[in-house]
Amino acid sequence: MTKPTGSNRLTLGQTGSLERMPVFALLDNIRSAWNIGSMFRTADAVALNGLYLSGMCATPPRPDIEKPALGATEMVPWSYSKDPFEIVTSLKEAEIKIVALEQVDNAKQYDEFEYPFPCCFVVGNEVDGVSAEVAKHADYAVEIPMNGAKQSLNVAVSFGVMAFEIRRQWNARQRRLITPE
Repeated sequence: MTKPTGSNRLTLGQTGSLERMPVFALLDNIRSAWNIGSMFRTADAVALNGLYLSGMCATPPRPDIEKPALGATEMVPWSYSKDPFEIVTSLKEAEIKIVALEQVDNAKQYDEFEYPFPCCFVVGNEVDGVSAEVAKHADYAVEIPMNGAKQSLNVAVSFGVMAFEIRRQWNARQRRLITPE
């Protein structure tokens, strides 16, 4: 396994020196550098294996990413590709399941879905969501139910809700492996 380099470029299977769960996230055309910085910070908090940035996403180092990230861009492995579908194709070839966080007809509720490991969850553009091509090739779709007047959350908030649910399930699975029932 390759360790992160000084530039923190992500290669498939890379884990770095801390124990990370086998989960990646794909940021599909996130336009706000502040949102990207926030997602880096959350990715560090839950020990994601890495972030894939794609499309119009800004990339570190940038002050408007670094401020909300609080140094997490140096901790979380990441890579950039202009085409998010290339990332999805590569992950699927490595037998990593793709879970789109998107409000679509077949979406399961995010906290009732049993996440496969390894997996990569996808969050999309602040206005348009996950791109149609990426959503079409996702193995699963999940959504966060909305009970108020607004029918969506900020993408960085959605990313955090999803990341912590996946972490919760990973921790529970690890406890079951250690302590037989």
